[in-house]
Amino acid sequence: MANALLRRLLAHPLTASLGVDDLATTELRKQIIASKPFLKAIYNEWYGMLAGGLPEGEGEVLELGSGAGYCETFIPGLITSEVFPCAQVKLVADAQCMPFADGSLRAIVMTDVMHHMPDVDRFFAEASRCLRKGGKILMIEPWVSSWSRLVYTRLHHEPFLPEAEEWAFASTGPLSGANSALPWIVFVRDRRKFESRFPELEIGGIRPFLPFRYLLSGGVGMRS
Repeated sequence: MANALLRRLLAHPLTASLGVDDLATTELRKQIIASKPFLKAIYNEWYGMLAGGLPEGEGEVLELGSGAGYCETFIPGLITSEVFPCAQVKLVADAQCMPFADGSLRAIVMTDVMHHMPDVDRFFAEASRCLRKGGKILMIEPWVSSWSRLVYTRLHHEPFLPEAEEWAFASTGPLSGANSALPWIVFVRDRRKFESRFPELEIGGIRPFLPFRYLLSGGVGMRS
């Protein structure tokens, strides 16, 4: 009860009256990022990391969940996409069924997207098909630690279920449906299962970072 009250008090006024799955929420989050210099600096850091990790060579780069962001300013020629129509997004597409030829993508990048996928098995199967040899999946995602357990259970609206047995969940909507613990579940807790299911995908690196700054920024949903 107290946690819900605190979230309501801290909610950003631009989107406080809107549902998280409302298209207007995604559009307004662009304004929120632009209006909060501290938060924008964090996004600049994230996008710089994604751009810096891209493999060399031929092939296009696809971004999933582009609606509220501006990663295309860091990756020239980026194919921006979203699961619903958004202004300035090039492609409406589902990550679980991507409209690309086999081996045509150099990389797939995303920021806070994987943990919203209701069936990541289907995504990784599609990514394996679409990526060329040497291609990469690069993502910025929530993580599980003693600190994040406190934050995600008290200050965040998304489900946080590190004990979930399955990778899939029944989605209530493109943004409200989630399990913030999913990346940790797949890449740490169930790593052997991932490697068995997708032997063609090698986990090249995991780097936990940014435990405090994003919380202080208020993110895209709360005041700083």
